[in-house]
Amino acid sequence: MSILPLLEQTQAAAQSVRRLSDSQSTALLQRLADAVLENTTAILDANLLDLVKMNDEDPKKDRLLLNADRIAGIARSIRDVAVLPVPGGQVLVDKHLPNGIHLRKITVPLGVVGIIYESRPNVTLDVTAICLRSGNAVVLRGGSEAWHSNQAIVQIIQDVLRAFNVPEAAVALLPTDRELVTELLTATRYVDIIIPRGSEALIQFVRKNALVPVIETGAGVCHTYVHASADLEKARNIVVNAKVSRPSVCNALDTIILDKKIAGRFLPMLKTELEQWQVEIFADETAFTILQNAGYTRLTAAMAEDFGREFLDFKCSVKVVEGLEEALAHIQQYSSRHSEAIVAEDQDACTHFIETVDAAAVYANASTRFTDGGEFGLGAEIGISTQKLHARGPFALEKLVTEKWIAIGNGQVR
Repeated sequence: MSILPLLEQTQAAAQSVRRLSDSQSTALLQRLADAVLENTTAILDANLLDLVKMNDEDPKKDRLLLNADRIAGIARSIRDVAVLPVPGGQVLVDKHLPNGIHLRKITVPLGVVGIIYESRPNVTLDVTAICLRSGNAVVLRGGSEAWHSNQAIVQIIQDVLRAFNVPEAAVALLPTDRELVTELLTATRYVDIIIPRGSEALIQFVRKNALVPVIETGAGVCHTYVHASADLEKARNIVVNAKVSRPSVCNALDTIILDKKIAGRFLPMLKTELEQWQVEIFADETAFTILQNAGYTRLTAAMAEDFGREFLDFKCSVKVVEGLEEALAHIQQYSSRHSEAIVAEDQDACTHFIETVDAAAVYANASTRFTDGGEFGLGAEIGISTQKLHARGPFALEKLVTEKWIAIGNGQVR
């Protein structure tokens, strides 16, 4: 079995997507949002077939789960994307050279975007919306654990495409056979870019085996540092939100870093809410003693591997430091360069933290849970890029373009 014939069809279909006008792509996505809502029951039925196969204790189950509220939220996200400015066709340079050639540089769609992802069927719709709005075709390779959900969703998408005279191959769902992944990663003739979204193991596999250019959406090992000057009530709200609001996502908090001066007062403040959510804490020696004396029940002495660990669950580690510089050194050592936060009333400390920390998103006095395309006003996203080339942070509509130079002459030769 080969997926190359399907990839060839998607490449051909990309021309139809690229030719959609602004108003046509808006109408198509509005219709897609309607179709998603109209087919909520069918999507949930398919999602249930996937859910029953996954262990209830698996933290990925929350990522896999769809319900009526989440589907309604996905539909709203599609509508948001439908009215965002089209990123293609923007004139970046417009000038006449001394030899009379009229030279322009414009933004154009990437072409065919390949996405490899795990567990999250909402990604199927989010990615489709921003790829179509930016004039790109898309090849979807979801995980086997979400196969029924993705099949049902792509069927809805392709029905809408046909209604707008766009070939259904413009949004292609690949089989989950692992041996076919390498064929996708090496299909340089048909696929313009590969974006892996998922575990560190998945990202490393793609990086090592791809011939097609790759943009990584990295794992999120996120820290929140509570400075000696922090408003502790504000810090409590931020830390609890960053940890428990949705722990299975990449912008959730993994490590709390505390200034030693306030650790004895602050950690007991977390006890009630974190115990309510049954958060397991892996604490360094100082934090362990404080929490043990406070009567915290789900407590484990931290090992070295508990720092720099993306938990994706109701778990976190705690590190007590002597001050800002030690906190910065800890983040430098263990951060995945996704999202980092400081809570402090000392503005000089906030400024120094923001200027020093190397991450896609850096916060002062706010939860890391805001690192999200929708929250940043960018619409849906493919993921959070932690690399520095082409895109960094929420990889959304605006970044699904490249550049083209156009030179108009009148017989000039060199």
